[in-house]
Amino acid sequence: MTGYQILWFVLIAVLFAGFFFLEGFDFGIGMSLKTLAQNEEEEDALIRSIGPHWDGNEVWLITAGGAMFAAMPFWYASLFSGFYLILFAILIGLIYRGVSFEFREQMRTAKFRNLWTTISSITSMLVPFLFGVLFTDVVQGMPLNANGDMSANFWDYFNIFSIVGGVAMGLLSYVHGLNYARLKITNGSLHDRIQKQLKVLYPILLIGEVAFAITLFVFTDFFTKKPVVTIIMLAAIVALTLIAWTVTLKQQNTWAFIALGLVIILVVSLLFTGLFPRVIVGNESNMSILLKNATSTPYTLKWMTIISLTALPIVLAYQIWSFYVFRDRIRVEKISY
Repeated sequence: MTGYQILWFVLIAVLFAGFFFLEGFDFGIGMSLKTLAQNEEEEDALIRSIGPHWDGNEVWLITAGGAMFAAMPFWYASLFSGFYLILFAILIGLIYRGVSFEFREQMRTAKFRNLWTTISSITSMLVPFLFGVLFTDVVQGMPLNANGDMSANFWDYFNIFSIVGGVAMGLLSYVHGLNYARLKITNGSLHDRIQKQLKVLYPILLIGEVAFAITLFVFTDFFTKKPVVTIIMLAAIVALTLIAWTVTLKQQNTWAFIALGLVIILVVSLLFTGLFPRVIVGNESNMSILLKNATSTPYTLKWMTIISLTALPIVLAYQIWSFYVFRDRIRVEKISY
């Protein structure tokens, strides 16, 4: 296994971690349109809080998919063919979620604005759930043959571990979104309702993390192959969640947002760490797709690395600048349609 192969495995992990950190609070805001907002003014404020950023945050997912296609075509081919229906559902969810923001703004009646708000909320819940299902399936073990072809049935995709993973990712995104809303929205009774929800959700989130750890032990080989790293990362996830809960009770909103964001990054890191040096785990150990067999040629990886390291600072600088430009907080106010 070469250094370029390891580098690109790490870069893809970083891209997915960045996507779930940034798009995670977007998903949470989308869900809160129906679970938190009580009128159109509050819905408008929540949508405006992510308005300048949500489409830019999705670029991380597009880049991760592109990096997999170019750097690890065997991984890309097996993953996208084996999880075709789940990825198709994710794509449909992302499309409808994106257009729902724009269509809602153009509707002239409350009935149709409410329709598109509902669609936004449902798709914002569905997409992180399906991503959680997909990633837990990849590390759990799927029926693969020697060519990397997957022949899975419904229960291979949807089982105890994958459902726990999907619910955990959805809940993490929702709480992350609530923390972001507390940072961005300045007035109204939203803050009180967010605080009440968070007081209930953090204990549930901790229970969910324990359930995830138990199913991780039962359904994967993480604890047998990498016990020390797995235990340390799980302990860090729980510790950061406790910190986020504690500072939330003290209404230290920035620290709560950062701490739970780090939890999301650690969850993605845990999955990729346990996966390595495989890219998809087979339900038979000799059928797993290994990183060393899944990548492009060293020459391709070399030039991809040069190009990426040149372009990445520019992209990061632009996204940081956009968050700085739109740093002002949002007020709950009536908007004329």
